[in-house]
Amino acid sequence: MEHRLSTRVHGKLGLLVYRRGMPVATGQVRDASKRGLFIATDYTDVQLNQTLELEFCFPDKREKQFRRLRAHVVRKSDNGIGVDFEGVENDGFTISSMIQWLKKHHRPMNYFPVRRHAH
Repeated sequence: MEHRLSTRVHGKLGLLVYRRGMPVATGQVRDASKRGLFIATDYTDVQLNQTLELEFCFPDKREKQFRRLRAHVVRKSDNGIGVDFEGVENDGFTISSMIQWLKKHHRPMNYFPVRRHAH
């Protein structure tokens, strides 16, 4: 059973993954909290505790300002990587902005719509 210290917000936001200043992969934030992210990616050349940089911009904003966060890898899976913001320098405002954007743009998917029968 997982015990999270902060609430996760689900959503989708594309990003670039950088390693040592070079872009190495694309990914998509699937959930975020003030402490970290889960990034859906097929990038596998990454080690636990490795520090990565993540670059993104909010697609609906007029100014296409790219923002960067640093994080270290705490989980690897077939679907992506989990990263944590603890122990690396980041702008708290950028993390809060991402979480607010994800909350605002999250659209729950209804995979099995309820059929309405005419009476």
